[in-house]
Amino acid sequence: MKITIVGTGYVGLVTGVCLSDLGNDVICVDIDKEKVKKLNEGIPTIYEPGLEELLTKNIKENRIRFTDSLKEGVEKSEVIFIAVGTPQSDTGEADMSAVWSVAESIGKYINGYKIVINKSTVPVGSGDKVYEIIKKNMEGDYKFDVVSNPEFLREGSAISDFMNPDRVVIGANHPAPADKIKRIYEPLNAPILITDVRSAEIIKYASNAFLSVKISFINEIANLSQIVGANIVDIARGMGLDSRIGDKFLNAGIGFGGSCFPKDTMALYSTGKEFGYEFKIVKAAIDVNKEQRKRFVDIILKHYNNEVSGKNFAIWGLAFKPNTDDMREAPSIDIINSLLEKGARIKAYDPVATEEAKKIFSDKIEYGENCYDILQESDALIILTEWNEFKQIDLNRVKESLKEPIIFDGRNIYDIEYMKELRFIYYSIGRKKVG
Repeated sequence: MKITIVGTGYVGLVTGVCLSDLGNDVICVDIDKEKVKKLNEGIPTIYEPGLEELLTKNIKENRIRFTDSLKEGVEKSEVIFIAVGTPQSDTGEADMSAVWSVAESIGKYINGYKIVINKSTVPVGSGDKVYEIIKKNMEGDYKFDVVSNPEFLREGSAISDFMNPDRVVIGANHPAPADKIKRIYEPLNAPILITDVRSAEIIKYASNAFLSVKISFINEIANLSQIVGANIVDIARGMGLDSRIGDKFLNAGIGFGGSCFPKDTMALYSTGKEFGYEFKIVKAAIDVNKEQRKRFVDIILKHYNNEVSGKNFAIWGLAFKPNTDDMREAPSIDIINSLLEKGARIKAYDPVATEEAKKIFSDKIEYGENCYDILQESDALIILTEWNEFKQIDLNRVKESLKEPIIFDGRNIYDIEYMKELRFIYYSIGRKKVG
């Protein structure tokens, strides 16, 4: 099938590459000419495991190419995916300006029947507006359909998520476009749910908001556990063995970040307000998530009697989660800024997110080449992202490198008993202090 993807950000690029690997003829459109040049050369513009290999393979087999011409993409395709960003506005709603702009251009360039798919995460009712904008800007009398096909990609495992999805959701108000889009996904052998457009739009927001609530809930239980001396790891395990609850998203820590959960949860809350409904549980999850970062900083400050001016802290992990370089809404940003405001000095290491972090922190902090070199002359180690390389580290070497054997672990990656054995002063989330 001839497919155009508009937008080569995280969702658009992964979707385009994977659809080309399924045998489709894919054109990816982006207004950034430098990005288009790199992608045509097989150079990914985001970090995602497995992406570069798949991109190179499908470029060589002439199944995917990149252009800055939206006109070309619209005219030469049967199906057009809108995969541009919908960032959070200052007031919490999704900023839909890029989606509306693409819809306007599709209307301008349409030259026959098209299926236009909202792949971007959009508020309920967006499909109707996309239809209106295309219709308004058409110069001829062409038929087209607008479909919602939300993405459920997790950064760090997006290729696998696309190729092995839990489900594919197709929101269409007519059977014909739904059947055509269904054929695109049939090779994946995944459950395919066909709904109306508005239901599909809500499914994405509801899914992310529910997971956000689950994370904030376990963090609240962790906060209580820390106060009363219980162990959140055991508690989460006990909860997760209940098949009604499940063990996913029950890892206590410093809260969620990234491009989806914070934005989508806030957007759902804002959508509710727009229609006169207040999501009280969703609002609580947002508030708890913000507070969780502050609580972690408070643990550090309390250890030093609220005086960290002049202290040197080594930080492992800057990205909001492992296996990505994404710094959007990363907890590390708030935590590092809070410590800098108190006069602390920061040396940080992340396996892939350093360049993205430099765009945020510039030269306010130092950056290391590996996880050991930043430990020298550091008063304590702070862990903010649970990269695998940190989990099996030589902790004796860590202990020898630090001025004092102190670790503040925001991701609970080490065993309490082992830290006692090594005689660390060890703080984690929802567990007793060691040492």
